[in-house]
Amino acid sequence: MAIQESGENYLETILILKERNGYVRAIDVAHELGFSKPSVSRAMSVLKKEGHIETDVLNQILLTESGRKIAETIYERHQVLSKFLISLGVDEKTAVADACRIEHVISPKSFDKIKENFFKE
Repeated sequence: MAIQESGENYLETILILKERNGYVRAIDVAHELGFSKPSVSRAMSVLKKEGHIETDVLNQILLTESGRKIAETIYERHQVLSKFLISLGVDEKTAVADACRIEHVISPKSFDKIKENFFKE
């Protein structure tokens, strides 16, 4: 079963918060995304049921291997697409917002070509 865009956004946010703070709680996700605590709790329940997250004894949210893989994929897409749009002359605020939408629908083939042709190491 494919994960929905909202689930991808939650996983990406968990990854970012973990890197930034060293831990993630549902309230942190709610604040970061501007969602209510009950909405985030429902989403975390779905992600847990799908095996993408776990919680520890302190109720901190941890990405499972599958959750981390999805989060890292979406985050990389976000970073590359933002840079790509900025390189085309799009202002940063618009580029970041557009990248957030595009990252969920772009095919792996198209993404790989953008990465390969515009961001050669």
